[in-house]
Amino acid sequence: MKIVILDAHTTNPGDLDWGPLAALGNVIPHDRTPAAEVVQRAAGAEVLLTNKTVLTAETIAALPNLRYVGLLSTGTNVIDLVAAARHGVTVTNVPGYSTPGVAQSVFALLLELTNHTGHHSDEVHRGRWAASPDFCWWDGDLIELEGLTLGIVGYGAIGRRVAAIGQAFGMQVIASTRSQQPGTDADGVGFRSLDDLFASADVVSLHCPLTPDTEGLINAQRLSLMKPSAYLINTARGGLVVEADLAAALAAGSVAGAGVDVLSTEPPAASNPLLGARNCVITPHIAWATRNARGRLINEVTANLRGFLDGTPRNVVS
Repeated sequence: MKIVILDAHTTNPGDLDWGPLAALGNVIPHDRTPAAEVVQRAAGAEVLLTNKTVLTAETIAALPNLRYVGLLSTGTNVIDLVAAARHGVTVTNVPGYSTPGVAQSVFALLLELTNHTGHHSDEVHRGRWAASPDFCWWDGDLIELEGLTLGIVGYGAIGRRVAAIGQAFGMQVIASTRSQQPGTDADGVGFRSLDDLFASADVVSLHCPLTPDTEGLINAQRLSLMKPSAYLINTARGGLVVEADLAAALAAGSVAGAGVDVLSTEPPAASNPLLGARNCVITPHIAWATRNARGRLINEVTANLRGFLDGTPRNVVS
């Protein structure tokens, strides 16, 4: 069985082993696959694995041998699921593999905004502490998380883990999700409407999927509800945020700061408005990418394919 990996590098740049997957068939990994070469590289494959390489309806139709697509991700927006179903192609994803790393990254971004750890280290190396007449020196306000309100948009596995960490910091946690009615409480978390959450929270952390309904969810109108002292954290999907609106809010001081691990286009164009935005910490989509998480991802992708071959498919999305 021919198993083609279209974009193997980000999952496994060489520090992990494709061996478990290779036990199921002839694995052909490509570090990256340009859109124009997808059909050629996938020709004759019964199994395709992809993370961010897009599989359009036209691509799926051009691959008559294709039986299975394993997503090296939780998100499913890179594949036309309707076309896959129409051609009898089973699609699976991998939920939950990156939960610890993403939750950790939420607070890495937030602590950089509140403690300015990287900034202070850079300034120490530039000599500013050595030049200080005092035993300590700081640049800008240092903000404690204890007592602040953390608002979580989307309350799946990652949202729940972020809530638990926030509570450990002494934060009050509120959330907005379709599965809980506003005004209810669970596990010390109060559920609110989305607009109420934005108006009430000192920190808003996004953990919802990117869908036609959520694209551009965070726009000028919603940002205008936030406290001028509040922070926005996005480790979910870049398309949730209208980036020009966020940059404008940061420039105006109507939002105190933002920490983002994802952008609407990745890698970003030099013209992306957040690259030059005030008090905006940006990391290059690394929240999911701990070695532990990538190892779990490969194991789960292998288990998904093995289940499909055994007639007991798991994590099926189409």
